[in-house]
Amino acid sequence: MLGRLLGNASQSLLKRVSHIMKPKVIFVLGGPGAGKGTQCSKIVEAYNYTHLSAGDLLRAERGREGSEFGQLIDNYIKEGKIVPVEITISLLRQSMEETMTKDQTKSYFLIDGFPRNEDNLQGWNRVMDGKADVKFVLFFDCSNEVCIDRCLERGKSSGRTDDNRESLEKRIQTYLNSTRPIIEQYQKHGKVRTIDASRSVDQWKEQQVEELLPDLSTVSIMLVFADVKAILDKEA
Repeated sequence: MLGRLLGNASQSLLKRVSHIMKPKVIFVLGGPGAGKGTQCSKIVEAYNYTHLSAGDLLRAERGREGSEFGQLIDNYIKEGKIVPVEITISLLRQSMEETMTKDQTKSYFLIDGFPRNEDNLQGWNRVMDGKADVKFVLFFDCSNEVCIDRCLERGKSSGRTDDNRESLEKRIQTYLNSTRPIIEQYQKHGKVRTIDASRSVDQWKEQQVEELLPDLSTVSIMLVFADVKAILDKEA
């Protein structure tokens, strides 16, 4: 009897620990250049969240010496194609586990640029079912033209091989064909929070923000983040 009670108590404790340690995930989606990375950085500054960029993790793995996936990832990125889901999920899961092992208060994760297609979504559900709690999708809605212009401007200093018009047009097409349907699936379940990521300085003037900043792109970022913050504060 005592053995069973102790056994049940141990199992109950393990379940509670498992629940506490289960990562809470917000998928961050939008076209290339929609500002996902910039806004995620601001969220990290304001909240106790960890930002994981699927693209950054893949690029880091591509450049890691001795990586068995480096060349494969490089080929996919240059062609504007989506890297096999097994590689991406492995990198995401490893990063979440490492983060939570170092600091158990770090349980909220912004996963930027994932899931990007049906294969990604099915792979996530297959591998991470019961292991992570997906809260919602934070969708940065931005026109294709604005996305391309932003990426071309970024490409002047980013050093990224995919910040060129040819790669961008392929990436935009991949996004429209593969990622938008995923966003629509989550919308049907009421799990999408949409942000207008094309906010302009004209809107800044209309809203009469008190202080004019010298960098007008910073004003646009502030406008978008105000919307992001309103959503996160409400959801929290």
